[in-house]
This record gives sequence, C-alpha cells and structure tokens, in this order.
Amino acid sequence: MTVFMAIFLGIVQGIAEFLPISSSGHLAILQNLLSMDYDDESHLLFDVLLHLGTLVSICFVYRKDIKAMISDALEYLRIRGDSEAGEPLSLKPPARALLFILVGTLPMFIALIFSGFVAQLFFRMGFVGFALCVTGGLLFVSDRYIKRGNKTEKTMSLADALIIGCSQAVAVLPGLSRSGTTIAVGLVRGLSGSFAVRFSLLLSVPAVVGATIVAIWRAARGNADFSSFPAYLVGFIVAAVVGFFAIQILRRLMAKRGLGKFAYYCWAIGVLTMLLSLIL
Repeated sequence: MTVFMAIFLGIVQGIAEFLPISSSGHLAILQNLLSMDYDDESHLLFDVLLHLGTLVSICFVYRKDIKAMISDALEYLRIRGDSEAGEPLSLKPPARALLFILVGTLPMFIALIFSGFVAQLFFRMGFVGFALCVTGGLLFVSDRYIKRGNKTEKTMSLADALIIGCSQAVAVLPGLSRSGTTIAVGLVRGLSGSFAVRFSLLLSVPAVVGATIVAIWRAARGNADFSSFPAYLVGFIVAAVVGFFAIQILRRLMAKRGLGKFAYYCWAIGVLTMLLSLIL
C-alpha cells in the first residue's frame, strides 16, 4: 500500500460515505475494474481505519448531539432507578433519539447472517452497477415526488426507526448508498429534511463501531499488513478531513433539495459499470 493510494482511497471513502453515491460501490469498482493492489485480507486494518476516519468526522460534527443523547439517557436511567414503581417517566428528545438509533441498529444483526453472500457481490460489477442505478432512482423519487414532513426525534415512532434501520441493513449491498437509502426512506416516513440527514448519519455510528470491533479482531488474528501502517494512518486522516466537508455539503444540499442531482451521477456510473462488466 503506497501513500498515494492511501490518500486516494481516503478521499473516495470520505466523499462517498456521506454523499449519496455509495462508498462500497465506488471502492468495488476501483478495485475490480482498475485492478488496484488492495486485498481485503492483508489490508483489513486499512479498511478499519478508513471507516474510523469517517466515524471521527460524524462524531465531531454531531458532538453536541451525541453528548446530549448520552447524558439525557443516563439521567433517565438514574431517575428511573430512584423513582417509585409505576411512576410515569418520559424521555427527553435527545434520549428518544438514542433509543431510535438503537432500535434502528437491530436489523444490522440480521444483515450479518448474509455477510458472506454480500462479500461475493463486491466482485460482480454488473450487480454493483445495477445497485447504483437503484440508488439513483431512490434519490430522484425522494427529491422530486416525496413531500417533506416535519417529524423529528420528538414525534417519530419506533416503527419509523425500525423501517429506516431495515433500509440501512439492505444498503450493505455494494452500490446501494447507505446515506442515500436511509435518508430517502426517512423522507418517505415523514422526517424533516434536516433531521433525516442527522438521523441517517448518527444511525451509522453503532454499525461502524460494531464493524470496527469485528474487523480489529479479524485483523489481529489474520494476515493484516502492519508494515504499511504509516500509509494507513495517512488514509485515516484524509478520510476524516474529507468526510467532515462532505457532511457539510450533504446538509446544505438537503436544505436546498439538491440530493436529486446525484441521481444522474449514480445512473451514469451505474450504466457505465454494467457495460464494462460485459466487456472486461
């Protein structure tokens, strides 16, 4: 792994993880069509650091929200423990948001069952291209035809969180944008534009943390290439910095109803990928 490749993949990860164009799809295309020297087993540690980089950017942007969610949840548990049995208690909005994120994460455990099947799809460019076209369709429909709602953590339901969580589990398929899919489904469920973005990004935190723990364990037991750690660290920093700016762009585009523009990009890349899969 060279420093140049680490920088390049860090940029791709930082941009595609948050903008609705599928980071997994782009990395799969680069690895397969361009024959990049990036082996999942030997460079597993690098994959971990790339995702940690984007996780850092999320936690930095939403650090106040995360702090409020944790503190309000702990306060609720403390009060509940001190209160008399049967005394009604209500969750504050930040604690409700944390509850919805945890509920929305549950479908990811089902997705783990199909991890082996999903891993094989990374090498099928025809499928990746098709999935990118589906992402484009979701973005176009949600941007043009779905009326913006006004649900936030104060008014959304557990059913909303579970359905959005199911869409996140489906979006583990390469070519389906996680952010694009969860935001689109959130809008369909009546979430406001700004909250749909915030909930989508915060929903990814438990999934990324869990995947990181598993990947670190695999890297420690497997053939992780620690000799390239300096290059990996560069990729981590690049992914974090680029991810920060990508989140700002995503939030501004949502405010201006501009996510639908990414549909044309996804369609173009998706069709091109499917055509190349027939030729190469």
